[in-house]
Amino acid sequence: MNRIEMYTTAICPYCLAAKNFLSRKGLTVEEIRIDLDPAQRQEMVSKTRRMTVPQIFVNGHHVGGYDDLVSLDRRGELAPLLHSD
Repeated sequence: MNRIEMYTTAICPYCLAAKNFLSRKGLTVEEIRIDLDPAQRQEMVSKTRRMTVPQIFVNGHHVGGYDDLVSLDRRGELAPLLHSD
């Protein structure tokens, strides 16, 4: 089973776009709301060295943000990160 973690905020349009993109691929996202929990924001920054959302992890691999996710998919590099069940 795939584990997709995404650090998000409620008002981020790129977070919504990323969730919709992954949903269209039949993937479930574990959303980590950094606007509700400052400790989660600090964790995100520590793990990624980035301050922006979304920050997306696919099976432990840091993909980056929405543009990074789409670019990875267009290059055919997202599918290899996903476990085939």
